Amino acid sequence: MTDYHSDLLRLLSSRGYIHQITDAERLDALASAAVVPGYVGFDATAPSLHVGNLVSIMLLRRLQQAGHKPVVLMGGGTTRIGDPTGKDEVRKMLSDEAIENNIASIRTAFERFLSFGDGPTDAVMVNNHDWLGKLGYIEMLQKVGTHFTVNRMLSFDSVKLRLEREQPMTFLEFNYMILQGYDFRYLCQEKGVRLQMGGSDQWGNIVNGVELSRRMDGVEVFGLTTPLITKADGTKMGKSVSGAVWLNEDQLPNFDYWQFWRNTDDRDVGRFLKLFTDLPLDEIARLEALEGAEINEAKKILANEATALCRGREAAERAAQTAAETFSGGAGADLPAVSLADAPHIVAALVALGFASSNKEAKRKLEEGAIRVNDAVVSDAGYAPKAGDKISFGKKRHGMVTEG
Repeated sequence: MTDYHSDLLRLLSSRGYIHQITDAERLDALASAAVVPGYVGFDATAPSLHVGNLVSIMLLRRLQQAGHKPVVLMGGGTTRIGDPTGKDEVRKMLSDEAIENNIASIRTAFERFLSFGDGPTDAVMVNNHDWLGKLGYIEMLQKVGTHFTVNRMLSFDSVKLRLEREQPMTFLEFNYMILQGYDFRYLCQEKGVRLQMGGSDQWGNIVNGVELSRRMDGVEVFGLTTPLITKADGTKMGKSVSGAVWLNEDQLPNFDYWQFWRNTDDRDVGRFLKLFTDLPLDEIARLEALEGAEINEAKKILANEATALCRGREAAERAAQTAAETFSGGAGADLPAVSLADAPHIVAALVALGFASSNKEAKRKLEEGAIRVNDAVVSDAGYAPKAGDKISFGKKRHGMVTEG
């Protein structure tokens, strides 16, 4: 581990967040001498971010814990374009109203991770539509376009891979990297931001912003990326067998969020405790050294602490209690629920609970004997659930049928 001097880089390094830094020595010196405003950008494509975004949110939390200022950049402007990084197809266009509603919903999750306010280290949220929406096309070409060469833009993976696969990329998407670079320059000028952070897939876009500030203003700013966070089986963070693991409760019940962390692979427990909880490192070292059945206790602590950060301590405790009651043969009160009105038969109930994505998939799971009602296997697609029934898919996914 590199011997950093600033609290910020020591904290990030000790917990495994650092992959690349544009100039580690000079950023370390700056963070030792002054409060550093730093930002991460998020596009508002849905009413909630998901676990795949969580490492970036935790970067902002660590920045604040180290005495610096987090700036949450919501892409009200860039959401209208779409980041082509890692994408094979053009993003669907959202209405202005949908984007604004998504930003308002996403903010509620950030308020659990960060302390917002007007103080020098309080978090702020900004929307790049406020400046990109006012930037004239000719003005952008003159001020910004001269600092980007098509040759270099074509070399970035986000562009090159799409073209190699002969998949279309619109001129709109091609401009995304220019606007992201301009965001960094604008935030530096208007908010004193000196640091942009993000995932390793954003390195090219971040470097563009660093270079743009240097060329246009002669100002030194910095970029920092995290490693690509994957699970031990090689799959991406943020997805489960039933879809995205959303941060907002409206999108995913507390119990399902808790259960996602409880189901962590043994090999990931220590790493995820460092990245996604505030537990001290010595306690994490003790937990990741546990072996055999004891590692399950570490997984429960991971689930409790990660859920407490995102959903609140009370929600985490309720979810843990529900899990204990459910796996001892009962039916915990915090389980995902479906009403009788929405579940006239077992197939509808499975789809409503998210255990299947379609009626066809639900019927297949019934035929495979994967579905139980009150711990008894049910294979009849015409089975009519009753209020109070506990429906289970495998050993770890459960839901309740209610009257309402």
